[in-house]
Amino acid sequence: MAQLREFTGPNAAYVLDLFERFQRDPASVDQGWAGFFASLTPADLQALEGTAAPAAGTAATPASVPQADFAKALAARELARSIRGRGHTAARLNPLGGDPDVDPVLDPAWHGITEADLAALPASVVVGHRSDAPNALSEIQRLRGIYSGTVGWEFLHLPNPEERAWLREAVESGEYARPLPAERRRALLDRVSQVEGFERFLHRAFFGQKRFSIEGTDLMVPMLDEVIGEAARAGADDVLIGMAHRGRLNVLTHVLGKPYEMMLAGFQSAAAAPSLDAYQNSDEPSGDVKYHMGWTDTREVNGRPVRVRLSPNPSHLEFVNPVVVGMTRSAQDDTSGPGAPKVDPRRGVAVLIHGDAAFPGQGTVPETFNMQSLPGYSVGGTLHIIANNQVGFTTDPQQGRSTRYASDLAKGFEVPVVHVNADDAEACLAVARLAFAYRARWAKDIVIDLVGYRRWGHNEGDEPLFTQPVMYGVIKDHPTAREAYAARLVDEGVMTREEADAAYQRVLDTLSKTLEGLGDGAAHPHDEPSTNGRGGSERTVSREALLELNQGLTARPEGFTPNARLDKVLQKRAEAGNGEANIDWGHAEALAFASLLAEGTPIRITGQDVERGTFSHRHAVLRDAGTGARMNVFHLLPQAKASFEIHNSPLSEMAVMGFEYGYSVADPDTLVLWEAQFGDFVNGAQVMIDQYLASSHQKWDQRSGLVLLLPHGYEGQGPEHSSARLERFLQLCAENNLRVANCTTSANYYHLLRRQAALLHGDPRPLVVMSPKSLLRHPMALSSIDQLANGSFQPVIPDPTAAERAEGVTRLVLCSGKVYVDLVGSTDDHRRERAAVEGIERVAIGRVEELYPFPADEIAALVATYPSLQEVVWVQEEPRNMGAWSFIAPRLAAVLGEIPLRYEGRPERASPAEGYMHRHLAEQNRLVFAALRGAPPAVGGRAGARLIGKRK
Repeated sequence: MAQLREFTGPNAAYVLDLFERFQRDPASVDQGWAGFFASLTPADLQALEGTAAPAAGTAATPASVPQADFAKALAARELARSIRGRGHTAARLNPLGGDPDVDPVLDPAWHGITEADLAALPASVVVGHRSDAPNALSEIQRLRGIYSGTVGWEFLHLPNPEERAWLREAVESGEYARPLPAERRRALLDRVSQVEGFERFLHRAFFGQKRFSIEGTDLMVPMLDEVIGEAARAGADDVLIGMAHRGRLNVLTHVLGKPYEMMLAGFQSAAAAPSLDAYQNSDEPSGDVKYHMGWTDTREVNGRPVRVRLSPNPSHLEFVNPVVVGMTRSAQDDTSGPGAPKVDPRRGVAVLIHGDAAFPGQGTVPETFNMQSLPGYSVGGTLHIIANNQVGFTTDPQQGRSTRYASDLAKGFEVPVVHVNADDAEACLAVARLAFAYRARWAKDIVIDLVGYRRWGHNEGDEPLFTQPVMYGVIKDHPTAREAYAARLVDEGVMTREEADAAYQRVLDTLSKTLEGLGDGAAHPHDEPSTNGRGGSERTVSREALLELNQGLTARPEGFTPNARLDKVLQKRAEAGNGEANIDWGHAEALAFASLLAEGTPIRITGQDVERGTFSHRHAVLRDAGTGARMNVFHLLPQAKASFEIHNSPLSEMAVMGFEYGYSVADPDTLVLWEAQFGDFVNGAQVMIDQYLASSHQKWDQRSGLVLLLPHGYEGQGPEHSSARLERFLQLCAENNLRVANCTTSANYYHLLRRQAALLHGDPRPLVVMSPKSLLRHPMALSSIDQLANGSFQPVIPDPTAAERAEGVTRLVLCSGKVYVDLVGSTDDHRRERAAVEGIERVAIGRVEELYPFPADEIAALVATYPSLQEVVWVQEEPRNMGAWSFIAPRLAAVLGEIPLRYEGRPERASPAEGYMHRHLAEQNRLVFAALRGAPPAVGGRAGARLIGKRK
């Protein structure tokens, strides 16, 4: 709608013409105009015309409405719309004061109207319905109080008109902002007194120690109380919270119920810590700083229990976001039956608390927002709270973002935003109530921008006056949220000054007594001991059972017709399952999944293009060639006793892997898998790997059985589609934190998956699989159904051709993954060339299928079978500074003793692989035959000279 101040002369005539058309046929005009015209009552027309209202049942004559008055009515309407849309620019959001940057559209003059004009117009031209207000000016002033007070609203950007109407009604009716009774107001002051008292006590008792105080956004704690209460009343079993370190200790204590004794003991931990020798000989987790730790508590709301969980979080501030959302989805899923899980968004509620600098600054935030409505990741809406300190460490907002508000990013995801002054206690609670109601009604995210400040520096040892001298000059004299609210209650006669002061003093006294009771020798408490033991082993599945499962996997509904080419692939699976052919990688995976579902283990797998598989190998979801109808193969499996869930993911690694990690932590019963489109893409999730998968157990005693499937192998596809960066995972391996495998047969992959599922309870650890590309359908990677039915996972596979010549083997070539196929000959020409190698009968090739935990005993047993062994050669496709060599060399040397160890592979390089096929083929051929023929010459080329391995 154009600016209505322009509706004069012909334009005003145009509006009158629209009105006449509306009277004849309301559907003939735009919906916005129709809504406005419909709001005009006979009394309104009387006021506009200056004449008596028309008789009932008759319509006013449009020409009788003076054009100037009609234009003013429209201008008043547009002014009201501007206040609803831009009133937040005039809101008093900053507790520290200062003049807001007010949008000029909030000035009546912008619309060609005055306050006197507004006073002469009926109120209904502003609100669109009958009103008890005497005139339009009163309504405009009311709207200013709502939209430009201590709360500012942004929701007109939402595309759904029903959503906008719901928010407008919720905001303007005051339904969620009704005055609190005196008892609740006193309880709110008690809560804010606890929040402030805790921080001030720590500041005095442990001066200079980092705690990342909540002071300046104190109302965050009562807001979380409000959300938890609303969630419990709405039927939630779990409320899951993610936040960085700002205010975390206060949330742990007052929202999660972590006892004062434990919090204070954490500050005394240096004096009470065990000796270094005791620590070095302990299997207990090494821990983390106290403002990174998580906690779980159960509280009752109206007699109903609700579990509240705060997830641990590293200093990568926003990366907990998808983790918590994944945990929430787990809380909502019922995986106990076959088919897809039954999702109930009421059962779990996610609350994410952000920093104002990190929210627009860290890419995992928009990645997580993008999940809000995706079927595999939606949790029915997440409540976001920005703890807005108005400064990031020492960086001012204009240096840290390109937008007016820290929250502006969210509007691009069609999410409403509400800004609230963190010093207005009751407004903060009203906003929290409305936000939860919005989430419950629309199953969407909503953002609360809690605009406060930071009383101290970034941490309590920093001096903020160095970088924000003006701001901290104001903060020094600014009353706290508790002081401001106490003064308000005293002024309004709710309580006396003595009562308000006593509430605060009680907190300080309680903390003082608690600290005195700890003494100097207080034992250092551990945060939530692990409930995971050790044990669990893979069970075998009989040949007959596998045949029956295969029948279920290859069946299809009557009339369903897949693509003709794909139908041939599926027919081969049916034949292989009947023992008539061997089983490829995707088929073995399907049988592993089917057997686990039949045993009652739920499965969830996500990633880019996982339904079909990047390399067209999975086909878990089929589509009818004619209609496009979908069919999930596992949902039709008659033996299934648990749910199967598979989703193509958004084009993200960081947030999606974090989501699946969170899901696996919260649901240890489910086998959760994430597959990268190419293994190299895992780089995009490096923070999740470093901070969560590899170290969460040691830092936070948090266990995960997440499986990563990372396509890996050198087929000449260039640097970006060869390496899954095996070396990075192996570098992170320690204290039995991960499992890393690089299988070469479909049977071993089948057994690996089943073993991982069996260990979910007894010994859960993330499993990293260097999954193949060219081996997916390679004849040498195929397995028979008997190999699936019999045996178990093999960490090391000996040379099947060397058993009869073991006495004469002098060189043992060890490798891992796809390079094995090149070593034994993947083509007829290669096999003939290999057979012609002098002394080839004295060479045995062993495969290390599991790199971590390092299979020292299995390798030692393999070496012992060759009594004439003179050397061991480690062969890899990856450059020497990549792949497994740096990790495996010292471990192999310890096993081999005096037997020399040599390296064969690519020399050290900056890039993982060659970009040209001819160079790739030349390198691959060279390293393979160098390993088979023996040590390369000491001279004779730059590459050859660099390949000489040091003999032990």
